[in-house]
Amino acid sequence: MRVAMIGTGYVGLVSGTCFSDFGHEVVCVDKDASKIERLGRGEIPIFEPGLDDLVRRNVAAGRLRFATDLTQAVRQAEVVFIAVGTPSRRGDGHADLSYVHAAAREIARAANGFTVVVTKSTVPVGTGTDIEHIIREEAPEADIAVVSNPEFLREGAAIEDFKRPDRIVIGTEDPRAREVMTALYRPLSLNAAPLLFTERNTAELIKYASNAFLAMKITFINEMADLCEKVGGNVQEVARGIGLDRRIGPKFLHAGPGYGGSCFPKDTLALMRTAQEAGAPLRLIETVTTVNESRKAAMGRRVIEAMGTPPRGATVAVLGLTFKPNTDDMRDSPAINIVQSLLDRGVQVRAYDPVGMDEARKVLPAEVEYAASAYACAEGADCLVIVTEWDAFRALDLDRLKTLLRRPIVVDLRNIYPPADLVGRGFKYVGVGRPNGE
Repeated sequence: MRVAMIGTGYVGLVSGTCFSDFGHEVVCVDKDASKIERLGRGEIPIFEPGLDDLVRRNVAAGRLRFATDLTQAVRQAEVVFIAVGTPSRRGDGHADLSYVHAAAREIARAANGFTVVVTKSTVPVGTGTDIEHIIREEAPEADIAVVSNPEFLREGAAIEDFKRPDRIVIGTEDPRAREVMTALYRPLSLNAAPLLFTERNTAELIKYASNAFLAMKITFINEMADLCEKVGGNVQEVARGIGLDRRIGPKFLHAGPGYGGSCFPKDTLALMRTAQEAGAPLRLIETVTTVNESRKAAMGRRVIEAMGTPPRGATVAVLGLTFKPNTDDMRDSPAINIVQSLLDRGVQVRAYDPVGMDEARKVLPAEVEYAASAYACAEGADCLVIVTEWDAFRALDLDRLKTLLRRPIVVDLRNIYPPADLVGRGFKYVGVGRPNGE
């Protein structure tokens, strides 16, 4: 099939590339000419394991192209995906749909013959109807079906998620669109990926409800971690104990510094605003967003408390800056709050991340120092903080680390080390939600 993917951000680039790997002919379109030129040279603007190789192979095979000309791409396409950004509007938390609406107008003017227009961007309920109205206004005679097909890609595992999904949600009641979408995803039939066809508004809600529920699980276990610290429990054992219940499951029950990234913060806010305007406020999600922001703010204080009364000018080594491993995404990363909190208290911050430092420089204060390795980051520091659980940090040479640190203090905000391994070597160890001497 011939596919046009409007937007070459994370979702558009991964989705377009994976569709081309299925054998479809895909054109990824973006207004940023320099970005398209870089993609044409094989330069991938995001870090996603395996994506660079997949892009190169499909470009070489002639199934994947990059272009700035939306009109030509849409005219030749049977399916057009809208995969542009929907950032939170400053001040009110609503999703900014201006890019979605602009894409819909251009698609309406360019469509040729029956075309399925698919919203891949994460959008509030009712957006598909808005797109339909825009298209009818721009091109009353256009033969177009508007479909919702939300994405459920985890950064760092997006290719696997696309090719072996838990489910594929398709919101449409148009029989022709249903036939086209079934054909588009037919290559996944061997993996027995279930296609869930729903009404369009329902599909839009499924995306937001999924992310809100996962954010709630993270926030729940973080609050349980706080309780464990007060009463002497171990949050990892609590998480295992409840996660073995198949009704609950073990995923997203890892205590830490709070959730971040491109989806959970933005999507919980947008769902919350939608519910408030509909007169059906989601009190649980409102609490989740408040608790999560408080938790990220509290992590800097936890580091200061671990050092006792640090001298002004003390240095803290921060390992991990991205909101999760295997990505360079800094959006709403807990590291931003932690670093700022430390700087506000007169602490010098030295940081290291395996792939995220270029992006970190764009959002962190200029006074942050960056190191070339985890050990260079630790040298002469008064405290070491693990913020992101990169694999590269899971087996550090602890004896070497102790000789490098000025004060042997480790704050492990991801609980990746058994406390006894560090306490036995003379470290002061502070974890999350478990006794620090175990």
